[in-house]
Amino acid sequence: MVEVLAGHNGTFEFKGPYPDYVNYKFMRQFTAMFGIGLVPLAYVACHQLNMSRRACVLAACFVLLDNALCVMSRFILLDESLLFFTAATLCSVAGLQNARHQAFSRTWWRWLLLTGASLGLVASCKWVGFLTIALVGLYTIGELFTMYTECVAVRTVARHFMARVLCLIAIPFLIYAACFKMHFMVLNRSGSGDARMPPAFQASLKGSPLGKQPFTVMYDSQLTLRSMHAGSGMLHSHAHRFPEGSGQQQITCYGHKDSNNEWIIARPRGVGFNNTADPPVPVRHGDVVNLMHQQTKAVLHAHRAFAAPVTAGAYEVTAYGRLGWKDRNNDWRVEIVREQSRIVNSELHAITTQFNLRHVPTGCLLSAEAVRLPSWGFGQTEVTCSRQNASGAATSLWVVEKHVNSRVPKTDMRKLVKRSFVEDFVELNLAMARSNNALVPDRDKHNHLESDAWSWPFLVYPMRLLGSWKEGDIKYYEVGNPLLWWSSALCCLLFPLQLLFHFARKQRGVPAQWAPGEELHYWNGAKLLWGGWALHYLPFFLFGRVLYLHHYLPSLYFALLLLAFEIDYFCRHVLRGRLQNVVLALWAVGALAVFCWFAPLTFGYSGAIEELKYRKWLPTWNIYEDRHVM
Repeated sequence: MVEVLAGHNGTFEFKGPYPDYVNYKFMRQFTAMFGIGLVPLAYVACHQLNMSRRACVLAACFVLLDNALCVMSRFILLDESLLFFTAATLCSVAGLQNARHQAFSRTWWRWLLLTGASLGLVASCKWVGFLTIALVGLYTIGELFTMYTECVAVRTVARHFMARVLCLIAIPFLIYAACFKMHFMVLNRSGSGDARMPPAFQASLKGSPLGKQPFTVMYDSQLTLRSMHAGSGMLHSHAHRFPEGSGQQQITCYGHKDSNNEWIIARPRGVGFNNTADPPVPVRHGDVVNLMHQQTKAVLHAHRAFAAPVTAGAYEVTAYGRLGWKDRNNDWRVEIVREQSRIVNSELHAITTQFNLRHVPTGCLLSAEAVRLPSWGFGQTEVTCSRQNASGAATSLWVVEKHVNSRVPKTDMRKLVKRSFVEDFVELNLAMARSNNALVPDRDKHNHLESDAWSWPFLVYPMRLLGSWKEGDIKYYEVGNPLLWWSSALCCLLFPLQLLFHFARKQRGVPAQWAPGEELHYWNGAKLLWGGWALHYLPFFLFGRVLYLHHYLPSLYFALLLLAFEIDYFCRHVLRGRLQNVVLALWAVGALAVFCWFAPLTFGYSGAIEELKYRKWLPTWNIYEDRHVM
């Protein structure tokens, strides 16, 4: 939405200088406002967690004086809005926790509604926001369980449950869906990412080449066939051959638009007609056809003699021979399964008809199950001839995505394609999931941007935010404030031991030096902050996708607040009088000094990098030289 407000019309791909019509200053200012908002939200959240006023100021200073949080707000990225709504959610949950004894009051409802709205917005920024939803979900389960164990009336527990279903599930989902609705309204034109979506969605976009094409598929037409199995792609071939099995030309599915996705549908041998004089003949249900690869002229082929290279129990599918050859292994029967337009007949239609291709000699079905081939198949999807005969399964269903025939008039497909918001919403989320899962690291090409989750809290591998590191180029370096990162990491790692220590003392009956109600406030705040850090950090050890240092920033926000929280606890219970203020002031001054030391790399440095002496605090930092070949 901010791109629309800034005049961006979708043609600029954010490569090279900004064109005059894009108000990039507004876009940067808009993003920076989210970063600015983190500071007051940190103060309010800590105040709601019953920290002292001076500790609230210290927590806000920690957020303000972290170099990594600051430098990310200077770029037009989604990470700052994600951080802002993560912080807003924490602030709202803390307020809700503070108002738990005023259940169903106006204040309680306000905090509950703010929590729900923040959850919807944080999930709409990036899917990492679902980790914030997990935090609130676990907190809510714990709260309801506590009510149950304290023998609160069942009717009251039910009211609390329904209120949370409304505010913490329904409202976030509606906000999430509304963001996609706005997305569809604004981004309604065809673009480079079309191929990830189903043909019916593509045809509905303005300027899409699929929007106007012949509707009824005719013989001797050029076709692009797409598998209906999510993530498989379009039927594809190329000149490379299978290294084992028949050794014939490879058949795969490929997820991007390419000339090697084009096929000619023809009648089998011995059934001919004059394709320039005779009227075009439609392809019908039950017809036996041949499919010739446009680029290599080989014909889609299957046989019993060889098994599929990866999928057990299926036959190999290849491109072999030429049209007119007397080879029955080139014959496929068209079997229409369902029609999604209002024109229902026995004819094959572009985009709206889902059909099987059954191999005539063997009876198996042309299938694509999103199984990736090894490197010899370029990681593309394996295509097999399945003997399971699951005619209605998505793996065996195909659709004509693009139909080209100069002898047949074009039809406005948008009038024939039936699409609903729910369908588009689900399809786009599935496409996003597939794209995210495809971002797997290549360890042989590990570069200066990537890092592993274990290294983040200790700031082992900071990240160069620009590729060029030459003198005269403005250089930004995503290095956090080492004092804050290392101390907050230590604080988070030692917190479970602190918890165990307090539990052991309580079991032994050692009297605790807590003021009335102070112990409950402490543990309520600590579990939110440490739980937020753990839930936003530990799941990354399970993720198989490419990881970057900025993925740690939501966890860092919780860690910085927990550090201030523990310093406040230490000052209250160990120190007395002015010494408390001295310790807090020393932490603030130390954070400020380190922030200023690394500030040139935070705000952009254009000189020779060697002029910035003593900034390399760990041997793994690539400030002066890169450890990877770019």
